[in-house]
Amino acid sequence: MNEPVDPKKVTHRRFESGKNPWEWEDLQEKIFQADHSYKCPTYIHRAPPCQGSCPSGHDIRGWLAIARGMDKSPVEGQSWQEYAFNRMVEANPFPASMGRVCPAPCEDGCNRNEVDDFVGINGVEQYVGDWAIQNNLKLPEPGPDTGKRIAVIGGGPAGLTAAYFLRRDGHAVTLFEAHDHLGGMMRFGIPGYRTPREMLDAEIKRIIDMGVDVRLNVTVGLGVTVEQLEKEFDAIFWGIGAQKGRPLPIPGADAPNCMTGVEFLDAFNQGWVVHTARRIVVVGGGDTSIDVASVARRLGHISQTHQHDIADHGTLGYTAHDVTGALAREGVQATLTSLFPLEKMMAAEREREDALREGVDIKGGVMPLEVLLDKDGKARALKMCQCEMQGNAPKPIEGTEFEIECDVIISAIGQMGDLAEGLEALDNGNGFIAIEPGYKVKEMGKHFAGGDIVRPHLLTTAIGHGRIASETINRFLDGKDNFKRPKVDVHQFNLLEELHQRHLGPDPYNPGQERGTSDARYAVHNYEDRGSSHIIPHSDLFKGHFKWEDREKRSEIHVDSESVIGNFEERIVGFTEEQAKREGERCMSCGLCFECDNCVIYCPQDAVFRVPKKDRAVGRYVQTDYTRCIGCHICADVCPTGYIQMGLGE
Repeated sequence: MNEPVDPKKVTHRRFESGKNPWEWEDLQEKIFQADHSYKCPTYIHRAPPCQGSCPSGHDIRGWLAIARGMDKSPVEGQSWQEYAFNRMVEANPFPASMGRVCPAPCEDGCNRNEVDDFVGINGVEQYVGDWAIQNNLKLPEPGPDTGKRIAVIGGGPAGLTAAYFLRRDGHAVTLFEAHDHLGGMMRFGIPGYRTPREMLDAEIKRIIDMGVDVRLNVTVGLGVTVEQLEKEFDAIFWGIGAQKGRPLPIPGADAPNCMTGVEFLDAFNQGWVVHTARRIVVVGGGDTSIDVASVARRLGHISQTHQHDIADHGTLGYTAHDVTGALAREGVQATLTSLFPLEKMMAAEREREDALREGVDIKGGVMPLEVLLDKDGKARALKMCQCEMQGNAPKPIEGTEFEIECDVIISAIGQMGDLAEGLEALDNGNGFIAIEPGYKVKEMGKHFAGGDIVRPHLLTTAIGHGRIASETINRFLDGKDNFKRPKVDVHQFNLLEELHQRHLGPDPYNPGQERGTSDARYAVHNYEDRGSSHIIPHSDLFKGHFKWEDREKRSEIHVDSESVIGNFEERIVGFTEEQAKREGERCMSCGLCFECDNCVIYCPQDAVFRVPKKDRAVGRYVQTDYTRCIGCHICADVCPTGYIQMGLGE
C-alpha cells in the first residue's frame, strides 16, 4: 500500500525521467544543429487566469508585482501603495469596496491553487484601497475638454464607473440619481457592516471631485424625459440597476405583508425598517457568484478549490443572506429557506455557520407552495414542503407539507429592471435593456447600458460594464463603428506603455532599414503579446519552482446570537502592510517574467542574459544572444511563469 503524499513535498516535475518531449520528427533535424538552431526563445505575454476571470478586468498580476516590490514606480519618492492604487483604478475605481464584497472569482481561477492555495487577491485589494482613502489619494485628472456632453442615468457601480472613465477622457458628465445619495446596490442593497459608509462615500467622492455634475432625487422618465436627454446630450448611459425584486410564483404572494428582498434592503439601508414584525421568513434563491467561480476555474483549468477567507454568498444569495443578517441584528426571528439541502448548498460552510451563529434558522431542501392568509387578507404563514432538486428544478415530495407561521414574507429569488413610466421604449419585454456588443442599446442611436439592467450579476461585473461601455461611447463620439471586443476583454499589460513611462521605448522605424536583426532598436524584439486572446493555464508553468507557502488570511469578527442585536460594525479585519506584501510575493506572475533568473542560470550556452539595469522594465528583464543559442529548450522548461516559448526564426 502506497503511503500518502505530503502535499507540501510535491515536486511538480514537468517531465518523466528519460522522456524527451521535443521529439518532433519533422523538425528535429532542422532545429537541433551542432552549434546553432532555427528555434530560439521568444517571450510571449499571456493573460493570467485571475485577470481573465475578473469581471471588472483588473490588472491583478500588475499590482501584485508592485506589492511584491518587483515593479517599482518610475516616479521618484512614490510609495508602492500609491503606485498600486494607480494601477488598480485603470480598471476599477472601487478597490476598497470590491476588496470587501466581491466573491473573488479571480481567486478561484488562480493557478496557485494547483500548488498550495490561491493568492489572497481580495485582501491586497482591500489593503491598498483603504490606504488610498487614509492618505487622501485622488483619481487621475480629466483629459482635455472634448466639448461632448454625456448623461449617465443611475449612480450605482455601473453608472459611477462609466462617469469616471468618461470624465477621464475629457467629456462633460452629468449623473442623474433617483435617490438622495449615490452608490446604488453598494449602498441601498448591502448593509453597512459589509460596505462601511465612510469608505463608500470616500470612493464615490473621488469620482465626483473629477468634475462630475450630480443631480440627485431626479427620476428619469418622470422628472426628466428621454426626449429631453436626447436633445441635451451627445450620448446616454443607462446604469439604473434591477430595482424590482421578483415575487414568489405561488398563490397568495400578493398579500400586503409580502415583499421582495430588494424592497427590504432598500428600506433598511434608508432607515425605514419597521420594528413591529418579529417572525419573518426569507425565501432565498441562487446567486451568480457560483456561476462566475465555476467559469474562473474553467478559464484556468483549475481542479483544486479552496475556502475563501471571507465567505461568499453562494446559493443562499447575497440578497437573502443580507436580509436575514439585517433582521437578526434587529432582534427578529428570521427563518431562511432554500431549495437545496443544507449539506449541498453552494454557499461556503463558514457562511452558513455565521448565519446560524447569529440566530438565523436555515431550512434547506424545502420549497414554498402557498402563502396562507388570515381573515384580513394578510400572510399568516408560508406553506412549504420538502423537495428534491432535479438540476435546478425542485420536485415536491408528497406528504411532507408543513407551515411556518410568520408576520412578513420576503422573496429574495431574483431581480428585474423598473422600466415603466417613460422608459417603456428601453424594455426588451423582460424588464431589461437589450444591448449589442460593447453595451450599445439595440436600435436606439446614442443610448448605451450596463450593470444589472442588462443582466443582474455581481457589483464587479457592473463595474466592468461601465468601463467597456465608456470605450464604446468614445468610439461613437469619434464617429467610429463599434468593433469586436477582444476575447479576453480586460485591462491588459502593455509592454510599450511600460517602456515609454520609463523612457525606454524603441526608436522610430525608417523604411528600408534591415529587418530580422536583434541589434536594431526600432522594435521590441523576440516578444509577442497574446494577452487579448490567450489565458495561460497552470500546465504551462514550471510549478516545481514554487515551494509551499501558507496563504495570509483576513480574520473576521464573529458575532453570536446574544450580541448580534444592533451590531452593525464591520466584521472583516484587513491586511497589514506586511501581509499584503507577502501575498504579493506568492503571486506566480503567470504569463509574464518575474525576474527569477532561472533562464540565465540554466542556459548551458550563456545565450540568455540580463538586460543592462538602466534598460530594464517589467517584461524586459532578459534578452537572448541568438549567435549562441542552440535551441535546447532548457530556458523554456525552467521558466516558472510560462513566459518563454520556443519559436522558429529566420
